[in-house]
Amino acid sequence: MKFFMIQVLIWTSLVLFLAGCSHKRAGRESQPRTAQLFECDDGNGGIQLPDGFCGFVVADNLGRARHLTVNDNGDLYVALDQPTEEGGIVALRDTTGNGRADVIERFGQFGGTGIDIYEGYLYFGSDTAVIRYRLREEELLPEMSPEIVVGGLPVQDQHAAKPFAFDADGSIYVNVGAPSNACQEEARTPESPGMDPCPHLDRHAGVWRLAADQLGQTQLKDGVRFATGIRNSVALDWNPLNHNLYVVQHGRDQLNALWPDSYTAEQNAELPAEEFLLVKDGSDFGWPYCYYDHIQGKKVLAPEYGGDGDRVGRCDQFEDPIIAFPAHWAPNDLLFYTGNHFPKHYQGGAFIAFHGSWNRAPLEQKGYKVAFVPFDGLLPSSDWEVFADGFAGVAKITWPDEARFRPVGLAQGHDGSLYISDSVRGRIWRIIYQG
Repeated sequence: MKFFMIQVLIWTSLVLFLAGCSHKRAGRESQPRTAQLFECDDGNGGIQLPDGFCGFVVADNLGRARHLTVNDNGDLYVALDQPTEEGGIVALRDTTGNGRADVIERFGQFGGTGIDIYEGYLYFGSDTAVIRYRLREEELLPEMSPEIVVGGLPVQDQHAAKPFAFDADGSIYVNVGAPSNACQEEARTPESPGMDPCPHLDRHAGVWRLAADQLGQTQLKDGVRFATGIRNSVALDWNPLNHNLYVVQHGRDQLNALWPDSYTAEQNAELPAEEFLLVKDGSDFGWPYCYYDHIQGKKVLAPEYGGDGDRVGRCDQFEDPIIAFPAHWAPNDLLFYTGNHFPKHYQGGAFIAFHGSWNRAPLEQKGYKVAFVPFDGLLPSSDWEVFADGFAGVAKITWPDEARFRPVGLAQGHDGSLYISDSVRGRIWRIIYQG
């Protein structure tokens, strides 16, 4: 067993300002708390961590967990992909002080992915709406009458999740993924050309900005398309240190299956990159016309639009990623670390949860880990590195169902610890630094 003492210091007003904490996102402010002694699990609860870190299981067997968030008092709220009879959100509380949840409640009738706390409300993103519940002082469960913040979001068979992020000025940014793989005339059909222009871009494949505290909004009436050409960004976060939105995009599938004369199975397994994007107002990243080839280091024309794997064509007009990850890792959450509990190397950097995908089959599947990207200002200061690994539980898998765990959600505690959720069993880890 490993022990460590977490001592949280009170930040100065300057640090609070730099952290952009005025929007009161849970887990992103430092709060004065009594030092606590936590006991980590042997083997970190089944995952591998860098030297100096250890982890323990906060809760287990919750269901198909997605994103999660932490309240000021340490209560956890976990979104479930599919609701049970008891609800689609799990509320967790530790009443013993050992860091493990001993009170577990469920509520809400919908499943979904996005979840966060803003200005005293718990916001939740189902596949067709963003709703909120008023949190009650000292109570684990919020008021049970949700309010609709953004309704009427499109119903989709593909990429339906509607995660979101808040900025420091009262806006909410909502992902609306593309309802197709590559905007083909005949979806996922070999050699079917792409629609040009792609009609999905009118309402999908981008990020919409709306008011965070205004009720009864709709995407088309009240929303502003902040950025476009993003196939699907389940992983998005507002960086409170430099005041910018970032997303990590799910790259397209089936290059070999749809265009077997142009791509081999081996090329399909390695292309295209999962793109880490700095998103500005008006950004266009080129989906479905282009994809980023991290091996060549350039954005190239998609085969549906006349590409041959090398031709750039119209793709020189679209923005490149700030960093690229290997293909089909499935980035499902992004968190900029604003605490000071982890060593300086991690402060201000980005953690990314990779859920793992299916599109490398029949070759070996990859992903199933949490990566870290150091930052300096707006951009990464060096290449990405593995932070947490071993989730899959076996050395090699050929299909996602073989994975023991699949990381999907990230949250930062007020003491600077890191929470990770799993979608297979619904396990929640808490990662701490012991020096």
